[in-house]
Amino acid sequence: MEFKNWLISVIQKKFKDYKDIKANIGERRFDYKGFYPDIILASHGITVALVQVETEESLKDIDRPKVWKDLASLGPRLILMVPAEWKSRVSEMIWQEGLINKVSIGTYELVVKL
Repeated sequence: MEFKNWLISVIQKKFKDYKDIKANIGERRFDYKGFYPDIILASHGITVALVQVETEESLKDIDRPKVWKDLASLGPRLILMVPAEWKSRVSEMIWQEGLINKVSIGTYELVVKL
């Protein structure tokens, strides 16, 4: 869980152009219509996107697409941040759930240089 919290904070910084960014790091503090996405992006009082950060561990949960479906049904665009090597599998999963028009996929990679 510490890795995911760290990752949420890094991704949150990448969205710095949004005026109002709320991140649920380590605890559920910010909700959107009763749901707690990892990051809520708003600008000028309008929520424009919900960001859900997925790890290899969370993507192995067979119920994960239901979470995405619930979040995607709330109105704002859902952005899934997934490990780069999972992008095609996640694309297939959101296609099968009928979410292709409501969900965007972003990727991340952890690179260690010595």
